[in-house]
Amino acid sequence: MERAYKVLLVDDHPIVRQGLAELISRESDMTVCGQAESAAAALELTEKSQPDLALVDISLDDMNGLVLVKGLKSRQRNLRVLILSMHDEALYAERALRAGAHGYIMKREAPTKVIAGIRRVLAGDVYLSDDISARIMRKFASGTDAADESPVARLSDRELEVYNHIGQGLKTSQIASRLSLSVKTIETYREHIKEKLGLNDATELVQSAIKWVHGEGN
Repeated sequence: MERAYKVLLVDDHPIVRQGLAELISRESDMTVCGQAESAAAALELTEKSQPDLALVDISLDDMNGLVLVKGLKSRQRNLRVLILSMHDEALYAERALRAGAHGYIMKREAPTKVIAGIRRVLAGDVYLSDDISARIMRKFASGTDAADESPVARLSDRELEVYNHIGQGLKTSQIASRLSLSVKTIETYREHIKEKLGLNDATELVQSAIKWVHGEGN
């Protein structure tokens, strides 16, 4: 019998991890070698378990999933990574690939698609939805960003992370603590975000971020 592929689950929601573990356990050639609720735990388990694939959520309390992908790859260069997230793939899929992930799939997709995505990535391919694949190809062919691209897409990965935290109601000092950065650095990111989004002051920034987090703007 061939060796089962080892899959590491990284998500801060126990119910999600349990559901994924049950889904993967039904496959005869896959096994869950570990579950991590934080980036720190994921990095430790990667070194300990040497998984073939890590299934990673973007929204983790202690580190952005895109940053985590880079950390995982630095510890195990041949590790395959598939992002599984509730966030809009139009905004995050290309960022995930640039960070070193090999695919992106939405949590709302059917279980069969999740398994299909895992298999595709384990086989050495990239897994994206048909819509996003076509969008990236159009962008590559034209050599320019799509004309209808969201203003938020102009933000860097770190700026987007800060913007998301602002929308969740975190204060500058709390964001700095969570990201292990100085308050001054977060203030600089806030200024860059306001400039890129055409916002006039802190109030507009907070209002814009809250709307975005709740899917009402940008």
